[in-house]
Amino acid sequence: MVRAPFRAAADRVRHRLTRFTRPKSPKPPARKPVPGDLMGTAAPKPYVRALSMLAVVVLGAWLGLLAVGSIRTPVGPMDTNMTLRPSLTGGSKINVSPLGALELDSHIAPLRLDVDVDRLDPVRSQALVDQPERFSGLQDEVTRDVAAGTRELAVRSCVAVISGATALGLVVYRRPRRALAAGGLALTLLAASGVSAYATWNPKSVLEPKFSGLLSSAPSLVGDARSIVTEFDIYQQELARLVTNVTRLYDATSTLPVYQPDPGTIRALHVSDIHLNPAAWHIIASLVKQYEIDVIIDSGDTMDHGSAAENGFLDPIRDLGAPYVWVRGNHDSKVTQAYLEKFRNVRVLDNGRTVNVAGLRIAGTGDASFTPDRTKPVGGKAAAELEGMRLASALRDQEQAGTPVDIAVAHDPNTARQTDGTVPLILAGHLHNRINKQLKLGTRLKVEGSTGGGGLRAVQNDKPEKVRASVLYLDRESRRLQAWDEITLGGLGLTTAEVSRHLPEENLKKDAPVSPSPTPSPAGSPTRPTPSP
Repeated sequence: MVRAPFRAAADRVRHRLTRFTRPKSPKPPARKPVPGDLMGTAAPKPYVRALSMLAVVVLGAWLGLLAVGSIRTPVGPMDTNMTLRPSLTGGSKINVSPLGALELDSHIAPLRLDVDVDRLDPVRSQALVDQPERFSGLQDEVTRDVAAGTRELAVRSCVAVISGATALGLVVYRRPRRALAAGGLALTLLAASGVSAYATWNPKSVLEPKFSGLLSSAPSLVGDARSIVTEFDIYQQELARLVTNVTRLYDATSTLPVYQPDPGTIRALHVSDIHLNPAAWHIIASLVKQYEIDVIIDSGDTMDHGSAAENGFLDPIRDLGAPYVWVRGNHDSKVTQAYLEKFRNVRVLDNGRTVNVAGLRIAGTGDASFTPDRTKPVGGKAAAELEGMRLASALRDQEQAGTPVDIAVAHDPNTARQTDGTVPLILAGHLHNRINKQLKLGTRLKVEGSTGGGGLRAVQNDKPEKVRASVLYLDRESRRLQAWDEITLGGLGLTTAEVSRHLPEENLKKDAPVSPSPTPSPAGSPTRPTPSP
């Protein structure tokens, strides 16, 4: 009984000693990192992990679209390939090889719709050629084919982006959960892009397409200006007509049918700043023939020095095939002006003179300065504005006399701006760049670029200056601007060509009056509604 307390004390001492003498258990070995496993390294910061996940999703979705994100579908008589492509600006692009391309600002989203016309099905195209009555139903057929192709493309694109992002996520992270998260995020981004495209869908974009290649002549197929600005549903008919024309083009291996101008539309060609470039006359003559121009309006700087020795350069104007309205620029002299006044087809405007040409009343004035050596103009902006005030006074006098002017012309935009409120449209040049602006009092200012590509001195520049001209469409009854085509050609040494159609903002109102719809004629060229008297 006496030993029990001592035994208990000994056990406690023995237990304490074993705590210090017991060998320590070895630490588990560090796990070796698995290649591609981000968890094997130090945990990255949250924003780094988010950015890496986003990069995996975007790259995987893009690879998926490249691999399987396209479909082949028939559109009328054509076999097409429809594809969704990543893009910063969105929009749609229709490639008609080898004719060129048509671009539409149809939507704003990180996806662009590409439609490649591969070929014409010989059976379907021959059936259209042999049975012209089928053209009347081609509109509905094309609409159904495009709708069906778009639905199939949407489904395939969803599968493509999910598969691509999931597969790449599995390769990078080696974890199924993260790979599935990447696929889900890709689907979310695609859905958000679809919502953005739907919310920003612009059906009016079909009225302002941009053409390139041989399709630069395609605006002439869209129709007369009055129909363009008042009938937004006309696009479906014109799409069918374009398909018909392309069908015949491939079948006959010829050019696109030539558009017959509507007698109710006046076509004016605006050129400027030719600067002694002889190639400009060939370009102008071609545009006059192609667009069947009624009048050419030149806003000056046809010369470089305005010397009498240069006058022979102006002789081709006699053979351009249309009346030529001209105002003096700061590189054109009174000698130049006197020489042009002798031409039967030329109307020289100065000091507010008004002429009637091609159903239009046009007034204009020469530039206030003469600078043959391209130095700073004498008088500068003040002289230009004073000349503009004189022109505005002449325009007001015409209006008070009951003969209002339809178009005014000046060389310097500073002169042109002084006419605000006295004329619907004022044309200018001088800047070698285009400006289209509605002034405060309602006058539209249109400044044209250099139709001579800056002239022969452009070879001294690092890059060629582009050649620019515009075709203006004016209603014969109201003589107001309805639409215009901007023609842009590559400068010296370049062979690019581009035409884009534009409409005045006021003509895009939904409450605009509706005119009769043009219908396709047997020859494939549209017949036009008879203009009002």
